[in-house]
Formats: sequence, C-alpha cells, structure tokens
Amino acid sequence: MKLTTLLPLGILAATTSACPGQLQGRDLEAEIRERASVIGPNDSFEMIGDLATTGATTPVGKSVKNILLGTEDPYSDVGYNNILWPKWSSLCKADTCCIWKHIAQDMEYKFRGPARRCNGFARAAVRLGFHDAGAWSKTSGWGGADGSLILAGEVTRPENHGLEEIVAVMQGWYNDYKSYGVGMADLIQMGATVATVVCPLGPRIRSFVGRKDSSRPGPEGLLPPVTGSAESLIALFQDKTIMPHGLAALVGAHTTSQQRFVDPSRALDPQDTTPGVWDVKFYPETTSPNTPKRVFKFQSDVVLSQHPKISDEWAKFSQPNGVGQDHWNEDFSKEYVRLSLLGVNNINGLTECTKVLPSAIKAFRNPDQDKIDQWLAGGMPQVGQALRDAVELTVGFLASLGIKIFRA
Repeated sequence: MKLTTLLPLGILAATTSACPGQLQGRDLEAEIRERASVIGPNDSFEMIGDLATTGATTPVGKSVKNILLGTEDPYSDVGYNNILWPKWSSLCKADTCCIWKHIAQDMEYKFRGPARRCNGFARAAVRLGFHDAGAWSKTSGWGGADGSLILAGEVTRPENHGLEEIVAVMQGWYNDYKSYGVGMADLIQMGATVATVVCPLGPRIRSFVGRKDSSRPGPEGLLPPVTGSAESLIALFQDKTIMPHGLAALVGAHTTSQQRFVDPSRALDPQDTTPGVWDVKFYPETTSPNTPKRVFKFQSDVVLSQHPKISDEWAKFSQPNGVGQDHWNEDFSKEYVRLSLLGVNNINGLTECTKVLPSAIKAFRNPDQDKIDQWLAGGMPQVGQALRDAVELTVGFLASLGIKIFRA
C-alpha cells in the first residue's frame, strides 16, 4: 500500500516536498483519489514497543506512531543545516545528532564505490540491520534491534554467514565512537539507513537513536530462510507485526545484492540486472521467465511473488516510469522504520536524527550498463567482484583484467 494514499488532501502540500521519489508533474491529488483506501487486511498496522503499552506520549512517539499508520511520511529530505562541530567539542556533545553526522560521513565514504553505486559493505549493512532487528517476535519476550548480533556474537549463527566483514567494520566504528555515547543497536540501524540512501534511488528513511543495547543472545529461529514456503514466511513476519504487503516491500532490498553463499557455484551473481542500484527491477525480473543468465532468483522471493496476499503489491512495485519506484520507496521506508524498532520499548524517548543522512540520489543511470549486460549474459566472469566493489567497468579497467572490448 502506498502511504500517501492515506494522507488528507489538505496536508498533502506540506508533505510532498519530502518525498525522494516523487515524479515531477504528477497529478498527486488525482493519484490519491484513484488509489485511496483504508488500511487493508494485508497491510501492517499494529503498534510496537511502548507505543503498544503506554501509547505515544512524546513528539517522537507520535511521529513514529503516525509513520506506522501511514499518516506521516516515512522519509525526509531535511538535511543537516547545523555547523558540524568537532566530535570532541562541548558544542557537538550538546546536540545528540552531531556525533551521528560524523558517523554518517564515515559510513557514506565506506559504502559508496567509484561508480557511485553502493558497494558490498553497504548491502551487507542493510542485511545486518535486518538480521539484528529480525531476531524478535511478538511472543519471544526479548531480542530485536538491540545490537546483540555483534555484542553477543550471533554472527556465528548459520543464518548470519556472510556478515563477518561488515560486523568487523561496525565493531571498529563502535570502538571509535562508544566514548561519545554511541550504542551498537543504533549504530547497526543507522548503518542500514545510511547504506540505503547511498544506493542510487534509495530513500532517506526516518532514523532514530537511543535504543538500549543488549549482550544477551537474541532468540533463534526467527530469521527467514531462502528456501521457506510463502505461507511460512508470511506467518513468520506477521509474528513480527509485518503483514504481507510489508513483507513484499522489505524483500525488495534484494535489488542491490549479489548472492555468495546460497549457491557458492554462482557466487556474486545478482538478484536483478542492476546490482548496487536501489531500483525496482528486482520485482518484474523475479517474475519474468526471460531474465539474463546470471540473474539468480531466491526461491523464497519467487514463491512470495506468486502468493495471492502479495502478488497484487508485487505488481504495483513492478510498474514502470517511476510509479513503482515511488510506491516501493515509500512502503519500504515505512516498513523499515517498523523493523528497526522491533523489541525497542523506549520509542517515546528516542531522538530523530534523519537529518544526518546523505542526500538521496534521485536520478541515476549506470554509465557501464552495456558492459554489465555482457557480464549478465555470462561473459567476463572476472568482473563479479568489481561490481560488488561498485567499480565502474571502463575499457581501461577491463583491460587491467585482461578483458578486451572491441568497438564497432
């Protein structure tokens, strides 16, 4: 469900400027009238954490509640307009978000490759955010976005295989910044939202800090397997307050990825034709029988795309000309705010620091897509790692790998 369909027309003008994927010239009122609906049976709606027990009692709590209900934008273009004081200064200490701007700059540098695509560290940071928060259910009693994946050594669990590199990077940042009051839970979730917007076309998801860390290992068996049936995956996420349409939005993060461990014989094969770009090609390409040779489809994504509770939303995300992109960015942002706060019982006491995120890249075209297409068709096996590193496949770079490109 596209969230702006829930906004009253009278407040539309105050909210549309913050939408990163908004198409210029679109008749938004007409679109809202066409698509307007109440929250449906397949849309997420439950309150979480202290919002479910004591209610929204602070401005931040009320904003999060509105985001979860779809009555407030789940992303924002508001930037950091303050002076960025030195991290050690009393002036930086006086502003909760100041130290997070320093951290976000470090993350942006680490996550963006030379081709302006997001690299393997960024994609792993998004997965890390999912896996730390996702070890929670409505009946688990503990777990969630608490930093325990790193603090309690959960990275050794089979479902977290492949996160070792980003865990080491996060541990390094934690060691550098913990003396400034930075927690691991917040660091992991800020890493995920910074990584998302570093990817071209990715949204600036509303980001909050102040979670409580835990070194108690999270409950096991609560992360989705790539071999799971649609029914089992839907049930797993519903027990996290995430309904089928929300699940459809969240799995779209596979649009940037290149799998390495599901099938090691096809390591670095992507899940759509534009790895490192936060576009919606993943959706129609998952359902298409005619994708290039190297596109690797997770079985869980295929079965979800076909399920009657999800297929309608999947088709909407697949729409061309920016329509599906806007819809997905909005829905993903809303659902990620929810995911990033699972197991957090002090939502009313959090601080919003969305303003520290990098600017969104709202228009992007791969300068080397013709060469990526050759790789996707089965050629140039050497370049898989270069694409993971977000290196531009120039003629000179390919020549350094011993690959000659002949011009017509």
